Amino acid sequence: MSEPPAAALQAALDDVHRAGMPGIFAEVRDGAEVWRGAAGVADLDTGRPAGPELRHRVGSITKAFTAAAVLQQVEQGRIGLDTPIGHYLPRLVPDARGEAITVRMLLGHTSGLADYLPYAYPSLRDFPAVARTTPASLDDHRFTRFDPVELIGLGVAAPPAGAPGDAPGVYSNTNYLLLGQLLAHVTGTSAERYLTDQVIGRAGLRDTTLPTGTGIDGPHSKHYEAWFGMIDPPRDYSVFDMSWVGPAASLISTVGDLNRFFGLLLAGEIVRPSSLAQMQRTGPVISFEGRTIEYGLGLHRVELPGHGTFWGHDGTVWGGGAMSLTRADRGRQFSIAVNLMRPNRIDAAGRPLRHPLDDALPALYRLAMAGIPAPTRR
Repeated sequence: MSEPPAAALQAALDDVHRAGMPGIFAEVRDGAEVWRGAAGVADLDTGRPAGPELRHRVGSITKAFTAAAVLQQVEQGRIGLDTPIGHYLPRLVPDARGEAITVRMLLGHTSGLADYLPYAYPSLRDFPAVARTTPASLDDHRFTRFDPVELIGLGVAAPPAGAPGDAPGVYSNTNYLLLGQLLAHVTGTSAERYLTDQVIGRAGLRDTTLPTGTGIDGPHSKHYEAWFGMIDPPRDYSVFDMSWVGPAASLISTVGDLNRFFGLLLAGEIVRPSSLAQMQRTGPVISFEGRTIEYGLGLHRVELPGHGTFWGHDGTVWGGGAMSLTRADRGRQFSIAVNLMRPNRIDAAGRPLRHPLDDALPALYRLAMAGIPAPTRR
């Protein structure tokens, strides 16, 4: 990548670090050119620098991998996209509800199933009304080994987020835990094993894994969670049992591996082009933060006027976040990882206050997507 764009990207990473991010690392691909950079530190205690080679928990980017695995099984005739989930897993989603919710609805978050998280993590019960939450559950469950069937049961038993097929849909991890059970049911192996062999392995990703323990193997960053200023100073949660999200959000990867995966996915090399077309049929979905996003089957669609359509996903875990987007023609890609989450403090009304990162991160994303510099502030 030519020197001026590379210098601008590094300056944007430095701006994010100065805005309060302990560490940030990225890879941007523009055609055959590849730029990798980092700013800040991976460990606040030792000062170890962040680097683009580091492994990181990438949260709900996992959903794109799980969705690809499901579409592979659709191609083999073992799963029907418009078949009710009750046909496969009647004990997990019983009766009329199991007949009304299809596999496609689970993939696209239009099932109406509530997220189990507030019921598994009681101190977060009122999220996104953050003033009525505490971070106590994060420490209480750092080493808890959750049973996915029990978590699904919590989501199914909770008041519905909507009716099956309603638009907009409502984002819910319950959907993807169910898809993990569906993969196990039709393949005869665990979802994690299938994903490792047929998605991660097929893509040739050398630094991407679904964790079996509580740590991150290999060089990695700490993961600092602030929980809206209630954890001060932010605490490291890089050691954590990820069974609370499993095939919905537990993936460990690198920015380079993420770009490789989405590049191959959009090239029709992970699933067939016809399956990719199904994944790219989008509709409105309400995110955890209350934003409306354009969501397909495990993929976000992001339009950047004048610069094309991008596909990918973002994700967060306790203390860590990542985003990966690839332009439809695969000519431009970026993946970015950060090691601090929810630094915004809350005001007297219980609403998150703006933080300098709320400007610095979008400016970096614009630059990474299309070389658009941040607007000059007067």
